[in-house]
Amino acid sequence: MDSDYEALAITPAALKQLRKRDDAGLVPRPYTDPEGGAPLRCCLRHSEAGERIALVAYAPLRRWAAATGADPGPYDETGPVFVHAEECAGQTSGPGYPAELHGARRVLRAYGADGRILGGTLVEVPEERAAEEDGMLRDVFADPAVALVHVRAVDFGCFMVEVRRR
Repeated sequence: MDSDYEALAITPAALKQLRKRDDAGLVPRPYTDPEGGAPLRCCLRHSEAGERIALVAYAPLRRWAAATGADPGPYDETGPVFVHAEECAGQTSGPGYPAELHGARRVLRAYGADGRILGGTLVEVPEERAAEEDGMLRDVFADPAVALVHVRAVDFGCFMVEVRRR
């Protein structure tokens, strides 16, 4: 599907830092994933059984703000994300929202160029209707004040992916 936005995995530079010390100041504890299915933010796919992964604290808005000069203030959230314990191939998905990250309960948090939150949209889309999530993202980006969107899992509050205009 052609899209005016793209979902972005965590950058290799940020991953390098997070694998040493995460954004909460903790040293990650890698482990072998016995079952698979963890949503990996380094390559935007689910882990496979037997892969080495780590759960780390990540502050996505902080890094974006540092790069753009924005000031997110209290919206600078830190939350848990799964990543490969070692360097991986990275993101392979193209424009639009990665199919593997679709899920039933998400919140789309829109942020302006100043780093402040503009609003949120609760998304309850079962996997068999995943294309509807792309339409909801298009609706959020219809507001020209929206600079980026963070998708978070409702149940655990995990950061899923950052979505930006192309």
